[in-house]
Amino acid sequence: MRPLTADDPEDIGGHRLLARLGAGGMGVVYLARTVGGALVALKTIRAEHAADSAFRARFRREVTAVRGLTGHGLVPVVAADTEAREPWLATEFIPGPSLAEAVDGFGALPVAAVRTLGFRLADALAAVHAAGVVHRDVKPGNVLLALDGPRLIDFGIAHATGATALTAPGAVVGTPGFLAPEQAQARAGEVGPPSDVFALGCVLAYTATGRRPFGTGYAAGVLFRTVHEEPDLAQAPGELRALIGVCLAKDPTDRPTAAHVAAALRDPRISLARESPEAQERHWLPPAVLRVVAERSAQALDMPTPRRPTPQATDDDPAAGPTPSRDARPPTRRRVLLMGSAAASVVAFGGGATAYLTAGRGGTGGSGGALPVHTLGFQADLSGPDKANGVAQERGARLAVERHNARAGITFRLALDTFDDRGEKTRARQAARQFTKAKVSAVLGPGTATAADAAGPLYQDARTAMVLISLDEGSLAPSRLRTLCVTRAPESFLALPLTSYLTSVRPVDRTAVIDDRAAGRTGSDLTNQLSQVPPHEGTTSVHPVAAGSDDFAPAVRAALATKAQAIVFSGISPERAARCARALADAGFTGPRLGTWHIMRPGFLRQAGTAGQDWLFGTPFTDPGSVSRAFGTAYRARYGTAPGRWSPEAYDAVGLVARALEELGGTRDIEPGAVAQRLLHVTYRGLAKTLRFATDGTPAGERGAGYFLFQAKGNTFRFLGRSDQVT
Repeated sequence: MRPLTADDPEDIGGHRLLARLGAGGMGVVYLARTVGGALVALKTIRAEHAADSAFRARFRREVTAVRGLTGHGLVPVVAADTEAREPWLATEFIPGPSLAEAVDGFGALPVAAVRTLGFRLADALAAVHAAGVVHRDVKPGNVLLALDGPRLIDFGIAHATGATALTAPGAVVGTPGFLAPEQAQARAGEVGPPSDVFALGCVLAYTATGRRPFGTGYAAGVLFRTVHEEPDLAQAPGELRALIGVCLAKDPTDRPTAAHVAAALRDPRISLARESPEAQERHWLPPAVLRVVAERSAQALDMPTPRRPTPQATDDDPAAGPTPSRDARPPTRRRVLLMGSAAASVVAFGGGATAYLTAGRGGTGGSGGALPVHTLGFQADLSGPDKANGVAQERGARLAVERHNARAGITFRLALDTFDDRGEKTRARQAARQFTKAKVSAVLGPGTATAADAAGPLYQDARTAMVLISLDEGSLAPSRLRTLCVTRAPESFLALPLTSYLTSVRPVDRTAVIDDRAAGRTGSDLTNQLSQVPPHEGTTSVHPVAAGSDDFAPAVRAALATKAQAIVFSGISPERAARCARALADAGFTGPRLGTWHIMRPGFLRQAGTAGQDWLFGTPFTDPGSVSRAFGTAYRARYGTAPGRWSPEAYDAVGLVARALEELGGTRDIEPGAVAQRLLHVTYRGLAKTLRFATDGTPAGERGAGYFLFQAKGNTFRFLGRSDQVT
């Protein structure tokens, strides 16, 4: 939102102008107040463009289309004058965020919210189609979130069924990624109500997954995939996948009507029409988004009426200062938030009407004053064997994006684009190609060595930072991948937290390692470290167990024969660790028993039983529930469950990249290569630990600072603390 200028009129059509929501070469969008005191968004078209008969005809069409529509999911027209020298249109002002802003900032919505959003929008489209109108630009930026439901806005390129097109032949009308194949191929004669249903399917997929079903990147590539490839609905909730899929049928005749979509989405167990407004709010949006909607709605009521500004001196007269407004108020945090939110609310009137305005909107930049948006890519296994870690990391990253965007005084906004690589090489490369084409600021992940090996060279070639969260450098050769940034402590020093405990907390002179050969290199590295640097400067004996053997009793007997005071299990299998635990219990050993994070699974506790109690585990991750009460509360409120493993580390990774962007000025023209270089010089104090890096992108600082200790207690793993601070 910007103040009025000396060239702006005081009122238009009896509406008192309050501020500018956006401005571009085609016209201006104002926040205005009616004589009765209601807020409206008022869009004008400059006289020089209104003189163009095609522009004026298109504007008349928009006014005619919107004025003839009624329904809960639509924004009513308050007034309009299509014949004025500078024609204008005023609609009810909706202070809530757009769907795009909500999903980019808070992540995918819960299924119940997607259902409500979907049937409300489908009902609105059904009314639109019944009136003989096709919207043609249904997308997240044209959906506003209000306390009592979503609103479909911006009919700037809508047309009546059978109307003559006002665009040039062969022109693609709409927004790539949210338009039907017939629109992507500029088959204007085939554009109709099914085209809006296809777009609605794209919106539902995006809302339910946080991802566009036909990907991101260059418009030409998105259009090609829309026409020739199937949508990616792998992450869509199972109960919605079939419906979304049929909405995205390539053939318009295979798609359901908007009314059928509404009926399919409406949950018969919930009748919103019979509920109070309070109950509707409770069912409609998740708490984090609801808070934004409520705050903006409340603050919109507090808009002052500005004093008419007087002409100011030019930059050539530095002695001249601005004239203070009689109604000026102190720039409190609440008023700063309002100014930011109202700028985003330009979409309530012309969010997608690019035929009229080039003003920035909803954080996409532009001359309207909206903040630049820097997109981070997130790549992980979200549906395969490592799904738990991937999902927890994505959630942590989304909370960090939300937190950044809610801060007062930010100079840029963040967005998160996710890709489920399933830990597979082919999909990992596909993710890398998608993110590098889109020129994301940095990529968080991947989470598996297979995916990182496949994607790493592509990110290196594009000079895009690959920020690893749960994976260490392993075989990635940081010297070769100069844009690699590793936030976790390396696996190769995992003996450090165990050695620290057996040296400073429970000092022992004789340590024995049950060397599980089934663990491969991971186990042998741990064994070698403990042998080369025995805890408490004592001795370490090694007792191997063949990979094909399930009998740990002989190794345990041999270890105890050395009068071992502590036992370390080198394996990575929870089941084999449980066998070792039972063998130690059978032998009567009660001293310190230690392992690594690989065996910290429910299966170990279940199969080891009482024999697994009091085991200790060295990890490269912290306890998600202990890092911050605010983090835990926010995570539970957003996702309905306790924070998952690696979620604080993902939260910190977003903060790290944000810090690099801040140090680079936060402007919209920052290249990915600049971010990759800056990351190597940033120090960021996160929830889990302080992040700083060596020149090869690996963690720098005290090696013990990145490791933690847990202990098996009851049916859980109790967090003891940072390994070098446990006493």
